[in-house]
Amino acid sequence: MTAERVNPPDLSPPAGFSHAVVTTGSRVVFLAGQTALDGDGKVVGGTLPEQFTRALTNLLTALRAAGGTPADLARVTVYATDVAAYRAHASELGRVWRDLAGRDYPAMAVVEVVRLWDEEAMVELDGFAVLP
Repeated sequence: MTAERVNPPDLSPPAGFSHAVVTTGSRVVFLAGQTALDGDGKVVGGTLPEQFTRALTNLLTALRAAGGTPADLARVTVYATDVAAYRAHASELGRVWRDLAGRDYPAMAVVEVVRLWDEEAMVELDGFAVLP
């Protein structure tokens, strides 16, 4: 896959995301929403950063199993039960993202939701990737 990150100078400078991603490739991988579930199906982590780390790890595990890498991500949506808390932890969450997924940021959105499927979950990530 080739991915061109497009960040027009007329828009505010992106921090931790790209305004647009133009991809070419032959396979699209749609990634189901991932929360901080462990292998036994239990939510782990008592803090938002801990849960974000596990949810992103789960998303990347699914992506790698489909043959992709973090650089193949074209779009990710983050669903948070508390956007104010998400913003308060933004620098730490950014470090987690860079450590696990690198700096090839996909187009992203953060959406506040009332609750997630697993009541203990604070954050869920889904997205899609384009593979060669």
